[in-house]
Formats: sequence, C-alpha cells, structure tokens
Amino acid sequence: MKSKIILILSISFIVFMLFLLFFYLIKGDSSRWQVALGGVVVSALPILLLFTKVNPFPISLIVGYYLFLFCSLFLGSIEDFYNRFKWWDAVLHFYKGIFMGFVGVSLYKLFIATRIQTRISKWIIFLFVLSISVNATVLWEVYEFLGDLTFTHTMQSG
Repeated sequence: MKSKIILILSISFIVFMLFLLFFYLIKGDSSRWQVALGGVVVSALPILLLFTKVNPFPISLIVGYYLFLFCSLFLGSIEDFYNRFKWWDAVLHFYKGIFMGFVGVSLYKLFIATRIQTRISKWIIFLFVLSISVNATVLWEVYEFLGDLTFTHTMQSG
C-alpha cells in the first residue's frame, strides 16, 4: 500500500512538473521551465525508496516532502511567492527544519535497534536529529545556489 501511494504521488508530481516544463518552454520563459526541470528531478527521488528493502519513512513524510516541493518550486519560484511575500522564504525554512527533524527521527528508529534505543542519551538523539536537519538545509541551499548559478535566477531571490 505504501509503495502504491509513493508511486502515485511521484508520478502525479512528475507529470505536473513536466506539464509546467513544456508550458513554459513553449512560452519561452527560461527561468520557469528550468525550475520545472529541477522539479522533475527532485520529485522523482522518492521513487528510489521503492527499491529499498525497508522504507523507514511514513506516508505523512512523503506527503510532507511533496508539500515542500510544491510550496518551494511551484508557489515560491514559478508563481513568484518569494518576491510577493517576504515571509514566504522564512516559513519554508522553518517548515523544512521541522520536516527534516521528523526525517531524522525516522532514520534513528531505522538504524538503532529497539533494545539499544532506551540506553542512548537524549542529547545524542537531539544532536543526531539536529545534524540531519542542518545538513539537509545546507544541501538544499547548495541545490538552490547551483540552480541559480547554472540555470535560473529565481531560487534564492527570497
């Protein structure tokens, strides 16, 4: 069931981004079709979870990932929410930090055996979850920077 939902969400978002890619490509809007192309790539990443033996992420996190992509790529860059609403970027950064904290907790539960989890210090767990969140934010900023450097110039305008 989880695999079907991941597949449906992934394909739906890929089709949506492909539609935007071709729509803005035909219109000649270079910055928007390039953002849509990047959206196709990052929206296909959850499909890789279908090839793993154990998927540690609940469906709510997968839906949260697509919610972030929709708000960041479509609303933020393509619909220009970053420039129209000055608070948009800050809200997405806050959301991404909380979201990645939940991803860190899921990874912790996957990698640490249940019998050992009770003996690990809460501070170590906190540092693990915090480091996951910070590293994900850094990787997303690198993605935005490289996207602006090579293709479009809308991703870091917030």
